[in-house]
Amino acid sequence: MTATERLTRAREHLNTLTNHILERYRHGRRVLSFEEYLDLFASDPVRHGRDASRYLRDVFDYYGSEVIQKPWGQERRFRLFDLPWEVGSPRREALVGQERVQQEIYRSLCNFAREGRANRLILLHGPNGSAKSTVAACLVRALEHYSTLDEGALYRFHWVFPSQKTIRGSIGFGGEGERKTAHIQSYAHLDETQIDARLQIEIRDHPLFLLPASERRELIRELWADAGAQEAPPEWLVKGHLNKKNQQVFEALLATYKGDLKEVLRHVQVERYFLSHRYRVGAVTIGPQMSVDAGESQITADRSLAALPTALQATTLFEARGELIDAQGGLLEFSDLLKRPIDAFKYLQLSIETGEVALNQQNVQLNCVMIGSANEVHLDAFREHHEFPSFRGRFELIRTPYLLSYLEEQQIYDNQILPQITRPIAPHATRVAAMFAVLTRMRKPTAEHFKGPLGPLVAQLSAFEKMELFATGAVPERLDAEAAKLLRAHIADLYHESDTLSVYEGRIGASPREMRHVLLNAAQNPQFEYLSPLAVLDEIELLCSRKSEFAWLQEKPLPGGYHDVRGMLESIRHRLYDTWEEEFRISTGLVDEAAYDDLFERYFSHVSAWIKGEKLRNRITGDYENPDAHLMKSVEKLLGVASNPEDFRRGLISGIAAWAIEHPGQKVDPAHVFPQHVRKMRATIFAERRQAVAALCRDVVRMLRDGPSAGIDETRQEKIRAMLGRLRERFGYDETMARDAASALVRWRFADLVV
Repeated sequence: MTATERLTRAREHLNTLTNHILERYRHGRRVLSFEEYLDLFASDPVRHGRDASRYLRDVFDYYGSEVIQKPWGQERRFRLFDLPWEVGSPRREALVGQERVQQEIYRSLCNFAREGRANRLILLHGPNGSAKSTVAACLVRALEHYSTLDEGALYRFHWVFPSQKTIRGSIGFGGEGERKTAHIQSYAHLDETQIDARLQIEIRDHPLFLLPASERRELIRELWADAGAQEAPPEWLVKGHLNKKNQQVFEALLATYKGDLKEVLRHVQVERYFLSHRYRVGAVTIGPQMSVDAGESQITADRSLAALPTALQATTLFEARGELIDAQGGLLEFSDLLKRPIDAFKYLQLSIETGEVALNQQNVQLNCVMIGSANEVHLDAFREHHEFPSFRGRFELIRTPYLLSYLEEQQIYDNQILPQITRPIAPHATRVAAMFAVLTRMRKPTAEHFKGPLGPLVAQLSAFEKMELFATGAVPERLDAEAAKLLRAHIADLYHESDTLSVYEGRIGASPREMRHVLLNAAQNPQFEYLSPLAVLDEIELLCSRKSEFAWLQEKPLPGGYHDVRGMLESIRHRLYDTWEEEFRISTGLVDEAAYDDLFERYFSHVSAWIKGEKLRNRITGDYENPDAHLMKSVEKLLGVASNPEDFRRGLISGIAAWAIEHPGQKVDPAHVFPQHVRKMRATIFAERRQAVAALCRDVVRMLRDGPSAGIDETRQEKIRAMLGRLRERFGYDETMARDAASALVRWRFADLVV
């Protein structure tokens, strides 16, 4: 493409863009007269009459929610925390987990709507790094996007004063000359050349505040009734009043026009605005500084008023400023609120109660949802303060713990940390980091908190078993059928055991911030050309040596591996080797993976027929035959059923029946219902072929390390290349990663099987 062609294309793009923006501007109804806005309001009063709490609640509703299944039960997740409007995936700033926190915030917003206004501050409290700021950031991003949509349109107003060229004589502030603009219904759409002054109003009053309170209430009541609204209009809209600067302008104009409200409203320019955290419009974050959050400054002393009407030039006007003013109509976040001295935010107690903040010249009506964050150390100290009881009624405390599922924890690392690492990423590198972080958060269950046989059962759970239970719902394979069924039925009770305790599960442990440094450091390990799980384990070991720096390293180790970081590392390393063994075994192609599920499904169908006393149709001959006793015994041998096979079979049927009750309408898949049995079959069959897998791993190392000098024949090399291909396609290993994993297995798992 020539330079001329590129220039032509660039200009075409510019023309298309300018036309698109112009069309979007017109369609968006960016500037309206008061009468035009009143028509818009009447068309949908509930939408255009929302206060900040209802607006934020509607943001939740607009993006919707879904019910997701967790091992401990169903949770409702709001999609706004997934940032669905963002382009690209994964969305690094999205919130992972924390569904209970989402639900609590939504519940609070619904309560605010019922009570008429946001009369409490939502305080998210939890350990450092538990996503409190991420929750608030997602809310801000959702507000910003929603305000750009037709469903989220927001309006404010300013005052417009036409020029002397537009109006003969004056505009009613001086002489009684006839106005040339009598035919103009509003000055809102005048060209800039026709305007002498446009008085900006920093506090975003609702345009309906320009109507007298009693008449406004009646109008709102009628419009709400006509719209069939299910809830009463917000208190802010019904009882709201103009801020002082607006009131001064309004009174001056009303006096000038001798009470003619219609003439006053001609000066009103209603403008659509958009929420923006960057520009502090309806979305503001306050750090733990000690400055006041709102104030005033006189604007008449340092600004020329020559362009304003005479009646206003003699008026002392004040401009409100500060975070509370900027956040009007949206969300105000107090980051680390309790790091402030109490006197620095004591005003909030009265402001939240009355819905106003007192300034020197006026009381500003508040219309924003306040959300704050605090760590548990500061909250514990605040609870001991004599002022806490008076604050408690104005705070909505929402606990925000660390995640307890390593699968969710891994998602944080994959979304937020891996994009910053330029090296290749080996499988399981983030998984081992997530497992360690969650293990440090596990609390040993207290048997006395559970009734009957469940108490001793949960007391015997190791930290690793509990971690796996919360992540996948898998019960320990060492349990018999009855114990496994009992534990599986009470995962929710175990998960919520510490909900009422001050030292709850998820309060203490390694934070994602600490694990971030672990992963970034591991990515620079000179022994590897990629981020290796072995390097991650080495970095975690170094982290654990800094005992004096972290409270979770100072916890007393308890039986079952709780708070035992050395034992945790050993368990994770053992799990890593187990996973490598399984992946290499699958990649050898010695046994078709689907064969395990098919075998167990055949076994279960024969057991079901045996229990019912029925016959089965032979797939080959088509004849009906008795259940195959030899098949059942051979599978039970693989499963290690040494005695009472009949009881074992009946237990399977009972397990299927229980699963069907809990999952109505779902197709029964025996391999899915009993994954532990399939894994047991796989392990038993693998044990018979372990020697062959070990030899292949040894030859993988030799061939990739030594090349032709390894002395491996061509037939063997073909098998190795096929194995490496499966490792790459199915599990994501490149040759270097596969070589290092195979080398570790040869040294630590297969040393007695290879020479």
